[in-house]
Amino acid sequence: MRPSFAAMTTESAPAGIPAATIIIFRNPPGSNGAPEVLMTVRSRNMTFAGGMAVFPGGRVDPADYALGEEVAAAHGLTPDEAAHQIAAVRETLEETGLALGLSGEINAASADAARKMLAECAALAPVLEAFGWQLDLAQITPFARWFPKNEAIARVYDTRFYLADLGTGAVDVSIDHAENTHLFWTTAQGALDAAERGDIKLIFPTRRNLERLALFASFAEAKAQAEAIPVRTIMPQVVEQDGKPWLTILADAGYPVTGELLETVARG
Repeated sequence: MRPSFAAMTTESAPAGIPAATIIIFRNPPGSNGAPEVLMTVRSRNMTFAGGMAVFPGGRVDPADYALGEEVAAAHGLTPDEAAHQIAAVRETLEETGLALGLSGEINAASADAARKMLAECAALAPVLEAFGWQLDLAQITPFARWFPKNEAIARVYDTRFYLADLGTGAVDVSIDHAENTHLFWTTAQGALDAAERGDIKLIFPTRRNLERLALFASFAEAKAQAEAIPVRTIMPQVVEQDGKPWLTILADAGYPVTGELLETVARG
């Protein structure tokens, strides 16, 4: 059975809104530098993380669970994990126009047509059937799971993060004109630097994930660490240090920074 959150998560967490996202890597065009990742700026009108820079993704829908039940065994996954991976694939196509986690006759024209169909039917299964595509979930690797429970926030997401690699920079992306206002490629460190300058805003989980991603010189390095460290549910906790409240996370989950002064934290 393939590694998955169901197999690797060692902590249970209260129910949140199930969600999934893919951190998409690419090699910068004409450069041998650090890999870039795709980020999006959410519309300020969105209830969750409005105006924040995040990775493309969204909630797991009933149709994702239905398809997950059908295909889980074939992919060596539990139905719940399959549904999350399907949601990550669907949301990526919907929000960026990229057909990741899929195989078949896929090119720019067919991906664009599939994206338009997905916008109309809001489910991946009919798109797969119409285009003769198959799920290829081996393309995505479980990376992290975050459940930043906060009683002050009504909508709390329990989000599973995955990694995927485009390999080349010669791929066009475009916003969905609904939830997002801007898509951009950046190195992880570049995103952190932009946040320090005030050019973008980051919520606590996104900042911590970017710090972790900045450790890697390639997608292969990121994938290797993701496969080596069991995914555990990260539920940030407030603790007092030197008389001040800090928001902290697990110390052994692969993150180089495990705490931030609560007063500086953006939590969505």
